[in-house]
Amino acid sequence: MLRYHSNSNMGHLDRAIVQFQSVLDRCPSRHPGRSAALSNLAMARFISCQTRKAYLDLGVPIALYEEALDLRPANHPDRLSTLINFSIALLTRFRRMGDDSQLLDDAISRHHDAESYYVGRPEWVPLQVNLSAALVTRFRRQGLDLDEAIQRGRATVLQTTVGDQHRASLTNLAIALQTRFEHRGGNGDLDEAIQHHRDALLQVLVGHPDHPLCLVNLGSALATRFEHLHVENDLDEAIQLFRDALPLMPAGNPHRWITLNNLSGSLCTRFQLRSDDNDLDEAIQGHRDALLLMRIGTPDRPASLTNLANALQTRFTRQGDGDDLDEAIKRCRDALLLRPVGNPYRSASLNNLANALRTRFELQGEANDLDEALQHHTEALLRRPTGHPDHLSSLMNISLGLRTRFERLGIENDIDRAVQYCRDALLLTPPGHPHRAKSLNSLAETLSERFQRLGDWSYLDEATKHSRDALILTPVGSPNSSTSLNTLATVLMVRFDQRGDKNDLDEAIQHYRDALLLRPVGHPARSISLSNLANALYRRFEHRGDLSDLDEAIQHLRDALLLTPARAPGYPASLNSLAIALCTRFERQLDGSDLDEAIQRCRDTLPLVPVGHPNRSTILDTLGSALSARSHLGLEDDRTDLDEGIQCYRDAVSLKLAKHPNHLIPTTNLANALLTRFKQRDDRNDADEALQLCHSAQNQTPSNYRSRWAILYTLARIYFHLWEARHIEEHLQHAMHHYEAAASFEYASALLRLQASIAWIRGAELHQHPSALDAYARALQLLDSHISTSAAVQSRHDVMKHFPTNIGANAASCALRRGDIPRALELLEQGRAILWTQIARFRTPLDDLLTRGSRAEMLVKKFRYLSSALDSLGQRAEASSMQNIPRATADAEARRYQILVDDWNGVVEEIRTFDGFSRFLLPPLFSDLQKSACEGPVIVLLAGGVSCDAIIVLHEQSPIHIQLEITPEELARLAEQHRENISLRRPDREVFLIVLRVLWAKVVSPVVVELEKIIPKRSRVWWCPTSLFTVFPLHASGQHWEGGISFPRRYVSSYTPSLSALVKARRATRSPPPVSFAAIGQAKPDGQPVSFGPLEFVESELNVLESRLPLSSVVFKKLTSSESTRRETLRAFQENHWLHLSCHGMQNFAEPFKSFLAMRDGPLSLLDIINVDLFRHEFAFLSACQTAMGELDTPDEAVHLAAGLQFSGVKSVIGSLWSVGDEVACMLTARFYEEFCAQGRMDCTMAARALHEAVRALAKEGVPIEYRMVFVHIGI
Repeated sequence: MLRYHSNSNMGHLDRAIVQFQSVLDRCPSRHPGRSAALSNLAMARFISCQTRKAYLDLGVPIALYEEALDLRPANHPDRLSTLINFSIALLTRFRRMGDDSQLLDDAISRHHDAESYYVGRPEWVPLQVNLSAALVTRFRRQGLDLDEAIQRGRATVLQTTVGDQHRASLTNLAIALQTRFEHRGGNGDLDEAIQHHRDALLQVLVGHPDHPLCLVNLGSALATRFEHLHVENDLDEAIQLFRDALPLMPAGNPHRWITLNNLSGSLCTRFQLRSDDNDLDEAIQGHRDALLLMRIGTPDRPASLTNLANALQTRFTRQGDGDDLDEAIKRCRDALLLRPVGNPYRSASLNNLANALRTRFELQGEANDLDEALQHHTEALLRRPTGHPDHLSSLMNISLGLRTRFERLGIENDIDRAVQYCRDALLLTPPGHPHRAKSLNSLAETLSERFQRLGDWSYLDEATKHSRDALILTPVGSPNSSTSLNTLATVLMVRFDQRGDKNDLDEAIQHYRDALLLRPVGHPARSISLSNLANALYRRFEHRGDLSDLDEAIQHLRDALLLTPARAPGYPASLNSLAIALCTRFERQLDGSDLDEAIQRCRDTLPLVPVGHPNRSTILDTLGSALSARSHLGLEDDRTDLDEGIQCYRDAVSLKLAKHPNHLIPTTNLANALLTRFKQRDDRNDADEALQLCHSAQNQTPSNYRSRWAILYTLARIYFHLWEARHIEEHLQHAMHHYEAAASFEYASALLRLQASIAWIRGAELHQHPSALDAYARALQLLDSHISTSAAVQSRHDVMKHFPTNIGANAASCALRRGDIPRALELLEQGRAILWTQIARFRTPLDDLLTRGSRAEMLVKKFRYLSSALDSLGQRAEASSMQNIPRATADAEARRYQILVDDWNGVVEEIRTFDGFSRFLLPPLFSDLQKSACEGPVIVLLAGGVSCDAIIVLHEQSPIHIQLEITPEELARLAEQHRENISLRRPDREVFLIVLRVLWAKVVSPVVVELEKIIPKRSRVWWCPTSLFTVFPLHASGQHWEGGISFPRRYVSSYTPSLSALVKARRATRSPPPVSFAAIGQAKPDGQPVSFGPLEFVESELNVLESRLPLSSVVFKKLTSSESTRRETLRAFQENHWLHLSCHGMQNFAEPFKSFLAMRDGPLSLLDIINVDLFRHEFAFLSACQTAMGELDTPDEAVHLAAGLQFSGVKSVIGSLWSVGDEVACMLTARFYEEFCAQGRMDCTMAARALHEAVRALAKEGVPIEYRMVFVHIGI
């Protein structure tokens, strides 16, 4: 033995064993030397088993030690050494084989027997080291002795200072502390363990046999700390330590496979963090190498198989290679076979195999996989009873499996059991438990799924509460935070789909954005977050119609697909979502490339989703939609596309589970496609089938489900086209009924209901149905509601362009055809100047309500606060739209805006409960509108779809209706002719005269006939033109030949963009004297979006103006070209109630709220102006081009500079209908102020008459009509 110890020659060891056996054979049972012979042979046999790794043979030295111990009673001098050696042999066999807990108990018992004899002796330290390690091992198996192990470990460290025993003491104490941390938490234990591992590593030199093991121990502790605290440096250091240890462990080293497993596990963890495929591939190879180094029967082989299976499953999720998943399942099965019934780790293997089988089911849809998974989950749960540390995870796993089967098969008992298991899990995670957030999220997801299939709002409300609680419990920015954010967002999306609450949708999008920020580029779940956010944005586009949401959704889906391999489980769903979004964008923009891409995407996806795949039905439905859409393009293959689309819908319907929450979507789509084919081919069978499908879907859909809107709308379309084909009165009645139901369906968005209202209008008008007026009223109400969802007024204007521009005029025309003139005016007013009306709502004074008591006073304060906040948010939204503001920030602002709007609406409803305020901020009644004519008649001109009409509004008399001779088509041609002419650098005078003469003959002359009956000549009248009439200089119409009649010779004209605007201007408080007047001139502006030439007469105009003002009663301020910056001009607007501006002006037709006046340092836009408080302002003269021009896309909105001033509070405004030379402007200004100030006082109500006289004076001076008629007066 001495020779063996000196040179490790196995031959010497083998000969020693033979000799020791020979000695033993010569010592019978009562021989005094038998115990020594047994002990020597046991020692040699034990060394041989360890050296040769013949751990199965350890029973021989154990039996020898046990017999030797029996022969050495308590007082025997060698009993203690024999006892220690016997204990070490027992402990070694347990560690190597792990199949008999009794071995561990016996080893610990023998150590306890020995320790009392070694107190104070050198042997006490190694005894304590062994005993502490054994106690930790038993804790991991039986949950006992950990605190005792730590106590003994601390005592051992204190008894040693340096050397191998001290290092072993440090290592054992560190392992015990680390174990306690893993089971009880407490960062202090883990930090102390890491420090002890570092100290142990410092005490061992490179080349020492224990050096690699010290590296591995420290690496394991750092990896554990990363798992809990997520400090990336810990993980990187752990991986480096494992890599440093491996070269020091040759192939035969018993710790090499353990280190490979540790390194591979940490690489897998880092892959989850950074998505570096190299880490994952290296981890899988490391697990494979570890398996090759492990002997069959090694206790840790099942764990190594499991680690390899988990890594393979991760790579499958990442790359979608089915071979990885199949191998993972095989490895899990191998691990399970090595853990038979009775093995304490069998439940873990059952769960691992079950999870892998469930994943394969989700990919391939094979029911046997899911049934087997649930069987394994059930067995695992039985082996983990209440109190077992893994009972909680088993509850969650079996709940997820049951939920998955319910999603596929719709077995109600499955989802009820899943809910109960989640509730049981929640009971096991009371407040303060580290896994409570996870339990809350799991229960929330399961309750949400149950609600979607089986209804009962209480489940959805409970799901929302639990997901909010989970998010509160999750530290901000932690990796689990993204999971909680996604869960809450998903539940909110379900609630939005059913209740249509826009705040739920906005909040969900915000949570999805926050989750995406926590999953940066490289994060393995980033593609999931991108898809979730994209789908929510798409839903918001459906709800509000903002194209930027749709474009962003498409971009996110493209990004998600780039991150998702074609074989990955989530790839088909993302591809389908992209196809749907592309189809939708095609419907909006009619870009055929979007539609072609959508079709190709669907065709590419179908092979990835064979029959039985959960996504096959959805993709077939999307392909059907794309093909049906393409069939409308009039291509050669349109019949083939439609037939194929219908077949796709049929296949989708056949695959959709009856209880699936979306099972009626392909049914409704199929009905629409059949309707299209009926319209093309007149096959009544198609129409009958479509009706049958919709009625069946309607019967299956609860009345409060949002999807019911599509069924109602489709039924309306089917009945309407049946009416057109067969002219059966019942069909028309059914169509109008269902259009009305769809337009009134409260669970649908305002956009969808507006869509139904517009279709209802078209159908009712086309066939003169009596419900047309109701359809118009509903559409106007919904248009206002839909547009108000955006904070930015320019965004609202953009939204308006997507709807008919003349709904209000057509509504009024409809009422006129029924002889209801007051109703016509009410509808017309409701449909005009919607944008200005919405702005004004937040600037409404409520002084009269302040005297109604404390409640009224509180409401006024709240109304003013909310109105101010909304106004400010609107201004910030405008600024954001002009800058590169992140979408997340803009969304947060939009969400806050929606919340404030809801609060504001609530306050408005309360205000309406007070006497005299019942119609507060409601569309005005005719009796209110009549007040606009208190100073003279108002002539409303409207161009409806079938006729052009004039209404003369009188103050205390019935309005007069005049049907005009001009047709809408003729009016449109005349408007185009006039627009083209005024856009020329030198307009054609003859064209002007033609336009003015046609207007006189067919529009104005009939009005004059009626006016002459009720007012004298030279009286004031107000024009209120709508739609195409807003283009024309109505005030200048006439025959315009010598001795001919013209309107200016009869009456003094003013304009008003709406009747309400005129009423408001008359009601406004007049500013007290003295008059504060600002004259602002800018002849040479810089920094403009377009280049302007210098204006030669600006300074002269300002000087002439100043000379005409009664300066004794006027506080006059002049800003010359060098002074009139944007800032100084806005200050002049704020400080003065009378304004005159002489400068360049321009109407922006694409974005009219960016129309501007050119100042020295840049454009002063309409948006800038309306954000100034102008409610006490009296008068403004805009001596600039195009300040009252307006634009054609939304003519009834009167979005131009002059109207903006008037709506913002200026009572009297003069502006220009087109471009004008500055010399003419200067001449007109001189004549105007000469008339305006003739009486030595300033009165804004005299501006119209002064302008009238000034224009007459220019005519006498020979100024051509096209120049002198450019200026108009707006207001009182």
